[in-house]
Amino acid sequence: MKLKNNIFTTLLLAIGFILHQITPGILGGMKFDFLVAFMIVSLILNHKFQNAILTGLLAGILSAMATTFPLGQIPNIIDKLLTSIILAIILNLLSKLNINLNTILVALIGGIGTFISGMTFLTSASFISGLPAPLLSLIITIVIPTSLLNTIGTVFIFKIVKLSLRASGVDI
Repeated sequence: MKLKNNIFTTLLLAIGFILHQITPGILGGMKFDFLVAFMIVSLILNHKFQNAILTGLLAGILSAMATTFPLGQIPNIIDKLLTSIILAIILNLLSKLNINLNTILVALIGGIGTFISGMTFLTSASFISGLPAPLLSLIITIVIPTSLLNTIGTVFIFKIVKLSLRASGVDI
């Protein structure tokens, strides 16, 4: 792996973490998950397997440091790592099939990635610490709305990052 790519991945995750921490909740406390969105954008730009592992571990550790979910540290690491690996597989498959990433595909990857992350988190948390409400109600009230928000947000973040890379002349 190139050091430049590692630094870029780390920078994106740090920005996502900071934005996630300072963003107030809307719609009953739900908020846009910047860390997951930036993780997904990082994977879209560099979907090599080694980068997926790095991205998943770093995002998981950052998420674990800030979780307010009781005993949510391990589920955060599990969900980010698994989500990164699954998305890297999907993105590598799309790349091998010569499918270009357009806005709709980026949106789908953002939504699917967020949904995988939320489902993995809830499933692992249910085994490790239990859930504060029934699984189905948490999926309906938290995972699906967050996935929808991240579907839109990931597209905006991706376009901003691509524009910034093009303007600075950096090739990732």
